[in-house]
Amino acid sequence: MKTDSFEVVGLGGERKLSGEIKVNKAKNAVLKAMASTTLFSGEAVINEVPELEDVGRMAELLEGVGVKVSNDSKKWSFDGSGVKNPALNHEIAKRFRGSIVLTGPLLGRLGEVSFAHPGGCVIGARPIDLFLKGFEKMGATVTEGENEFKVKTSGGRLKGAEIFFPIQSHTATETLMMAAMLAEGKTILKNAALEPEVVDLAEFLNRCGADIVGAGTPTIEIEGGELLSSHGYEHTPMPDRIEAGSFVILGAMSGTELKVSECNPSHLESTLSYLKDAGVDFETGEDFVSVRGAKNLNAISIKTHEYPGFPTDLQAPMAVLQTQAKGESTVFETIFEGRLNYTADLVKMGADITLWNAHQAGIKGPTLLKGHVLEGPDLRAGLAYIWAAIVAKGVSVVNNVYHIDRGYERIEDRLRNIGVSIKRVN
Repeated sequence: MKTDSFEVVGLGGERKLSGEIKVNKAKNAVLKAMASTTLFSGEAVINEVPELEDVGRMAELLEGVGVKVSNDSKKWSFDGSGVKNPALNHEIAKRFRGSIVLTGPLLGRLGEVSFAHPGGCVIGARPIDLFLKGFEKMGATVTEGENEFKVKTSGGRLKGAEIFFPIQSHTATETLMMAAMLAEGKTILKNAALEPEVVDLAEFLNRCGADIVGAGTPTIEIEGGELLSSHGYEHTPMPDRIEAGSFVILGAMSGTELKVSECNPSHLESTLSYLKDAGVDFETGEDFVSVRGAKNLNAISIKTHEYPGFPTDLQAPMAVLQTQAKGESTVFETIFEGRLNYTADLVKMGADITLWNAHQAGIKGPTLLKGHVLEGPDLRAGLAYIWAAIVAKGVSVVNNVYHIDRGYERIEDRLRNIGVSIKRVN
C-alpha cells in the first residue's frame, strides 16, 4: 500500500482558482462494467478507464477467477471465456468494497461463489444482507464460515425471483441484476436504485445481448439468457458525477471562474440546487458547468439521500464549503452512521462544527481554516481534506493518499493546472 502524502499550500480563504478541469469516467460505472465481463463468452472492451487503485484491484480479482485482462493505456480488454474459479482472492476482497459486485455474476455463471467479507472505506456498517438474501431468493444456499461466505445453487443455476429491497442500494441492485443474467426465467427487482450508474451498466449489457427493462426506475425486470457477446461493441462509461460535483464545490468556494468539463450536468441537479441556495453563480452546458466563486456564501442545510437526492459521497466536500458560509449550516447524513467522523479534523483546523449525533452536525461560519496534518480516513473525506487544505491559511499535509488514489486519477496534476499549490511526497 502506498504511503504517499500531499503537501498543500492554502489560499487563506482567497478565491484564486481558474481555468478548466476535466472529469474522468465514473469509477462506480467502470468497476461494475469490469465485473460484468465474467458473463461474457469472449472479449469485452471498455474505453477511457481511469488509472485508479480500485481499477487495479478489480483487474487482479478478475484475473484470479479466470478473466484474461490486458490494457493499452486507457483501453482495457477482458476475455471471459476462461472463467472457472468461483473463489475471490480474500486479501484483496477484505480491503476492497467493490469486490462484492463480482459475487453476483460469478454465482450466476458458475453456480457458486466464495468470498471474504468485503472491506473498503471505514465509514460505518455496510451490511451485505441485501446481497445474501437476494441470492437465497434466487435459490442459492448461503454458508458463513469463520473467514468467508460460501454461496451455492442446488442445480448449478440460479432461478428467477421477485426481490424487494427494503432500502435502495445501487451496489445491490447492480449485483443482483448481473446475477439474474444467466438465471432460469425472469427476475424482478423492486425498490431498485435509480442511480445513472445502474442505467449505464444496463445499457452496456443490453448492447451485448442482455434483456433488461426498467433500469433507472424503481422496478427492473431481467430475463435470464445466455452468455453475453460484445459483437465488436466497445463500451465507454458515463462521466463521474461525484468527481464533477466535487470540482464544482471547489470552484464555488475557492475559484474566480472554473469550468468543469466532460461531465453531465443533469446528474448534478441536487448539488447545483444547494449551491444556488448558497449564492453560487454558475452556468451549465451540454457537458460542462462553469462556476464563479461567490464573494459571500450563504449558510445551507443539506440532507443526503439516494439518487436523485444529494449524494452521500459529496457530503464531506460540501461540509468544507459550509465552514466558509455565513451563518449556521446543518448536515444530515442519512445513509452511513460513521461518515461525519472527519469533522473532528476540520475542527482542529479551526472549523466551528458541533457533532450532534452520528448522523447530524451543525456548522457555523465563515471561519478561517489553518493548515494542519491530516490523516485521510476514506476516499471521499480524503478529497475533502484536500479541499479544506486549499481553503486554509498555511501548509497542510494530507496523509494516507492511497484512499484518494482509489477514486481520483492523478488529482494533484489536475489541481495544479487550475492554480492549486500541491505536491506529492513520500
